[in-house]
Amino acid sequence: MGEHYDGKETRRPEERERALFAALPGMIAGLLAAPAWARRLDGVDPAAVTSPEALAGLPVLRKSELMEAQRDAPPFGGFVAAPTATLARVFVSPGPVFVPQGTESDAWGAARALHAAGVRPGDLAVNTFGYHVTPGAFILESGLAALGCPVFAAGPGRPEEVVPLLAALRPSVYCGVPDFLNILLDRAEAAAADLSSLRAALVSGAALPGDLRQRIEARGVHVAQCYATADLGVIAYESRAREGLIVNEDVILEIVRPGTGDPVAEGEVGEVVVTRLCEGYPLLRFATGDLSAILPGESPCGRTNRRIRGWMGRADQRTKVKGMFVDPAQIAEVRRRHPEIVRARLVVSRADHVDQMVLMVEAPAAAEAAIGATLKAVTNLSGSVEAVPEGALPNDGKVIADERPVEG
Repeated sequence: MGEHYDGKETRRPEERERALFAALPGMIAGLLAAPAWARRLDGVDPAAVTSPEALAGLPVLRKSELMEAQRDAPPFGGFVAAPTATLARVFVSPGPVFVPQGTESDAWGAARALHAAGVRPGDLAVNTFGYHVTPGAFILESGLAALGCPVFAAGPGRPEEVVPLLAALRPSVYCGVPDFLNILLDRAEAAAADLSSLRAALVSGAALPGDLRQRIEARGVHVAQCYATADLGVIAYESRAREGLIVNEDVILEIVRPGTGDPVAEGEVGEVVVTRLCEGYPLLRFATGDLSAILPGESPCGRTNRRIRGWMGRADQRTKVKGMFVDPAQIAEVRRRHPEIVRARLVVSRADHVDQMVLMVEAPAAAEAAIGATLKAVTNLSGSVEAVPEGALPNDGKVIADERPVEG
C-alpha cells in the first residue's frame, strides 16, 4: 500500500464517471424493493439514469422527509429493503433519524480518509468519537478495521483518565474532534506524560482553524480532516496537499441551489447532495443541508476525484417573516419564472418593529416591478425588489439572509 489507497483514486475522471453511472442503474433497481423508494421513484426507469443530467432529474431526499417517513412507518420509513435482522447495527442521527449499518467491510467509507491521513496497517489508533447511539465512532472504526489497525475504544472520556492510558498504550493514531486532541496534548504536557507516539490524526465533527492545526502539529502530530455525516459516512477527505477535500470513491456528489435539486455551475456555492453507492444503506440524492462548492482541477497529491472547498455553513435558511415562513424553494421559484435573474438573495430586516424583506437580484432594473409581483404571488408577502449589477451578490450560497437583530 503506497501513497494511494488503491487504483481507483488515480483513475481518469471520465473513467470514474463511467464506472459510477454504470453501477447507478443497478443501485436504483435495488432501491425499488423498498416501498418508500418505489413510491418516490414511480415511473423512473433505472436503466435510463446513466448520466449526471439524468440523475439531476430525480427528486432530492431531505432529512425532514426521512424523519416524517420514519414517524409514520418505523423504524426506517420504508427506505430500507433489507430485513432488520440482516443489519450489523442501527444508530440514531440528529433529527432523530434511525440509520442502519450493513455488514460490508468499511461500511462508511472511512479507510481512504485514514490512509490519506497517514494511517497504515498495524497502527494502534485511539478512537475518541462517541460509541453511544450515534455512528461516529463506528464510522472511523470500520475504516480502521479495513486497514488492519487495532483500536483503543476510548470514546469521549475525561482527559485526566485518558492521558495516562495513552502514555502506557503508545498509540500512533488519534481519531476524534480536533479540540479534544489539543486538550489531551495540553494535559499530557502539564502532567509530564509522554504522548510522543502519536504521529497522525484524522479529525472531524468540529472546525479545524489554522492556529489549532499549527498548535497540534508543533507537537509532532500530522492532522488531516474529513467531512462525514451520520447518514452518509465519509463524503470527502483531506490529503497531504491540503487543497480542498477530495470526494470519496463510490460517491456521486452534486452541488445544488438551496431549496432545489438543480445543480449549480462549478465554483458556485450551493447545497451538498450525495448519492451513496453501497450495499448496506444506499442513498439517492440525499441532501446534507451543508453548503460547499466544487474546486476546479485536481489535487496535487495525484488523486483525481473532484474536490470541494469544505464545509461552508448550512443551506437550511427557512425563516419566518411577518408570521409566515419563507423558504429558499420559493426564491428558487421566483428565479424560475424570471430567467433574467442571474443570482438572488432575500434580505430580511426589521424597521420600527416591523419585518421588511428586499429581494436583491442580479437582473435588469426594468424587471424589478415584474419580479416584485411574482415575489408577492409566491410568498403571499409584500417585499421590494432591488436590482444590482451582475457579480454584486456574494457567492456564499445564501439565498435568505436574516439580518434582524437577535432579541435577548
